[in-house]
Amino acid sequence: MMKPLIATALAILFAMSSGWAFTACDRNDEPTSVSSNSGNTPDDNDNDNDNPETPDAMTLNMTIGNSTFTITLADNTTALAFADLLPLRLNMSELNGNEKYIYLDQSLPSQPTSPGTIQTGDLMLYGSTCIVLFYESFSTSYRYTRIGRVDNPAGLAAAVGSGSVTVSFER
Repeated sequence: MMKPLIATALAILFAMSSGWAFTACDRNDEPTSVSSNSGNTPDDNDNDNDNPETPDAMTLNMTIGNSTFTITLADNTTALAFADLLPLRLNMSELNGNEKYIYLDQSLPSQPTSPGTIQTGDLMLYGSTCIVLFYESFSTSYRYTRIGRVDNPAGLAAAVGSGSVTVSFER
């Protein structure tokens, strides 16, 4: 009677402790070099207004293969710092069948919050160096800083495919 209880307790403990393995970025990946057109990083970490529907919102183009998507940037210092790095050409890795990610070799300002639900087309920062492009919606308890969102994510999952993919960002 005691052995099944111990086995169940160990299984629960293992499941709880291994959850970190399914986070947005895999620390085994090497940082990537990025080309930057500016070294300026905003001083404050204002993440209060991360709504990409802001009237003065800045947009950029994201190209994956033959597909181009418009991204509306969030109104925060993270998005501004990301925009300062443009143009970028990144080889993003696959994770969990719902996201592509890459570690930058420099930090961006961050003020993470828990979005609760990730939407298809969300472009987020995990930690201060991991850029994550989500191509499937799902619930999450992880914390991210919003960079922006793809305006019309129809076709995004097909464009990114199932493995690593090269993604270009430009104004």
